[in-house]
Amino acid sequence: MPTYRVSALGPASQSLEVLAALAGLDAPDVVARDLSQVTLADAVVAVVEVTGAPPSPEALRAQLREALGPAVSVLVHEVPLRAARTERYRVAVVAPELAPALVTEVARAVVGAGARLERVAPVAHRPVAGYEIVASTRDAGALARAVGALAAAEGLDVALQREAADRWSTRLVVMDADSTLLADEVIDRLAEICGRADEVHAITAAAMAGHLDFAESLRRRVATLAGAPASVLDEVRAAVSLTPGAATLVRTLQRLGHVPAVVSGGFVEVLGPLLADLGIAHYAANHLEVVDGRLSGRVVGDILDRAGKAAALRRFADELGIPLERTVAIGDGANDIDMIVAAGLGVAFNAKAVVREHADATISVPYLDAVLVFLGLPTDEALGA
Repeated sequence: MPTYRVSALGPASQSLEVLAALAGLDAPDVVARDLSQVTLADAVVAVVEVTGAPPSPEALRAQLREALGPAVSVLVHEVPLRAARTERYRVAVVAPELAPALVTEVARAVVGAGARLERVAPVAHRPVAGYEIVASTRDAGALARAVGALAAAEGLDVALQREAADRWSTRLVVMDADSTLLADEVIDRLAEICGRADEVHAITAAAMAGHLDFAESLRRRVATLAGAPASVLDEVRAAVSLTPGAATLVRTLQRLGHVPAVVSGGFVEVLGPLLADLGIAHYAANHLEVVDGRLSGRVVGDILDRAGKAAALRRFADELGIPLERTVAIGDGANDIDMIVAAGLGVAFNAKAVVREHADATISVPYLDAVLVFLGLPTDEALGA
């Protein structure tokens, strides 16, 4: 049974008439699918694929022209069987500015990969620009390679995702805290206030050089804080700040029915009140021991390390009944790699190269709400929140 693609251009008042005309065809088995419509000024462009229609594109076009009248232009062509089994993908692009020439280059890369370009639309204007390109293809690998190569060459942040029917279903969005949700590293702030900055930096450097794993490096850094009054935790809470766009991201996710969460190698004693202010109920972090009003220099319980972060993401998803493919993980350090790999969409936020290598998408602009572009969520929603 042939499949036809019908394209109609006419006045905005005719926006529903294409489907009405299809319903009125002398073809009781006609089925419409993949309907899309774009309004341009006072005109509407409608595209729909149909099966079970008259036996030739000429016959279908003649019947539709008669039903729609002379004010509507109609094109009909048959879709080859192989092309009819394509899948649709979203290419989300983020950059400080997206000049028309750059958007054109992305579109050319999509078409050059053998995909059919279906829609190009701006989805964000500030503080960064974002475009969403929808394309259909039988070769997702070729599309990914083409878009990835262009992104690397032009310094763009790009995410390629299959366009799914459950696009608007609830997502779990798990963020790292230090240098992701927060603009600060909490342990560094604690060290500065306690006068132990040099010691902590030396331990951090050893860990980054591969001489210590995360758990051991955290224990040693916390040990330098022994004897400090517990009031330093209040000082740190007052000193740390959110990453630009973090509050907007959280507020928008909540407003649209998604669940923000935080999984951190930092400390509950600092993060808890901050996350409560943001309305984030799901979080996991380490616990500092306080004895007689002073930090003991020890961490209570198991340390939340790289594997623990991935386990927390899975636990939250299970508790909320959200499948892993509907989860998002955002982080910047090697400690975030396991949860970035485990999530349905892993995002490296201003991250080290090793993290970017494991992520599905990267963000290199300093605004956390740029993640909304990758999620296909309306950033303007946040502006009115």
